[in-house]
Amino acid sequence: MPTYREVFMKGKLKLGIAGLGTVGIGVLKILESHAKLINQRSDRTIELVAVSAKTRSKERGISLKEFEWESEITNLARRADIDVFVELIGGEENPAKEAIEIALNSGKHVITANKALISKHGQQLAILAEKNNVSLKFEAAVAGGIPAIKTLIESLAGNKITRIMGVMNGTCNYILTRMESANLSYEKVFNEAKALGYLEADPTLDVGGIDASHKLSILSSIAFGTQIEMNAIDIQGIEQITIQDIEHVREMGYRIKLLGVSELTDEGLEQRMQPCLVPAASPIGQLENAMNMIIFDGDNSGQIILRGAGAGEGPTASAVMSDIIDVARGAYIPTFGCPAKDLTKSKKASTSTESAYYVRTKLKDAPGVLAKMASALGNNKISIDQMHQTQHADAAAPVFIVTHKTLPETLRRALKEVVKTGVTMEDPVALRIEEV
Repeated sequence: MPTYREVFMKGKLKLGIAGLGTVGIGVLKILESHAKLINQRSDRTIELVAVSAKTRSKERGISLKEFEWESEITNLARRADIDVFVELIGGEENPAKEAIEIALNSGKHVITANKALISKHGQQLAILAEKNNVSLKFEAAVAGGIPAIKTLIESLAGNKITRIMGVMNGTCNYILTRMESANLSYEKVFNEAKALGYLEADPTLDVGGIDASHKLSILSSIAFGTQIEMNAIDIQGIEQITIQDIEHVREMGYRIKLLGVSELTDEGLEQRMQPCLVPAASPIGQLENAMNMIIFDGDNSGQIILRGAGAGEGPTASAVMSDIIDVARGAYIPTFGCPAKDLTKSKKASTSTESAYYVRTKLKDAPGVLAKMASALGNNKISIDQMHQTQHADAAAPVFIVTHKTLPETLRRALKEVVKTGVTMEDPVALRIEEV
């Protein structure tokens, strides 16, 4: 009878890499600098055979002479001399999707960092991978160098996950912490982040919370055994956060973070990605600059906190390499930790947990205005914990309120009523105060 090694570890593991941007070059550097270490840990030789990218002549700071070149990534995916197709070009549709399908159908393992594609087509591709008895792995798609997916699928496999929470976009965290530390406006820090290359080509993917929501949807699917549903996430970006908000919440002992939260309740799956107030002394409150943090609550493990670099050449390439080495070792686990066909369709549920809220608006500077706002809140059984009005030179009076605990839908209804009274000079901005 053949041994495990004879079945799963037959000679060299040959790679084809599509995409030679920051992450792709990072993978090549690891393969070159840590070749002996990687082969020892895999107990097998890992060899890069061929690569593909848009431009062959581009200077990338590393020699590509020893590798075959494919101008089309679909041709790379078809090559008979590679065992693993590594997709690092990005994009939720073709050519990435087509190339991955070709690779899976031809019996190749696939490794990707493509969060948008996995979030949209992950289950379909996982079914295809399982049909062809190959692996589809995407550790690098969520939180860069943090082993979030591995932790969920492997280390916490004996747990019922009760909640996922985290800061999943380093760019947003950089903007918010930079605003606070340098006392700069959102607009100034946004432009600074853009100049540093921190923002996506479409910045709304970052600051609008979409990038982070892709990651949350993937983690939710693994944790709760549900089909990925991006449309079921309540998404709010950080575009409306002002330096005044930063200053006021700091005085209260809080910091603002773009926070992703996912919980499976009796009502269904709650998923939200929104800026929230968190205690400054909490682990999430202390998270600085472009770092990420993922928190898992398990019924047996308790709370597990993972912190690290959520993007960048080294961290993301490290995650890609961990998947490559898993394949080289012959380790096989279903894509989402259970057969893809068993993932259930979740019911979207509104947030059912009450919370205090921070509310910022501008009111007309006239007698009785504050009373009208308080009355609208009171009509909806929302009581005010704190109210503060700052000095102002014009007819718009900045007002900052902290409510007692209420449901988000109740607050939305109350704020609509406030606007209808005609006392506001800008739409109120409400931020949940999250217990972490």
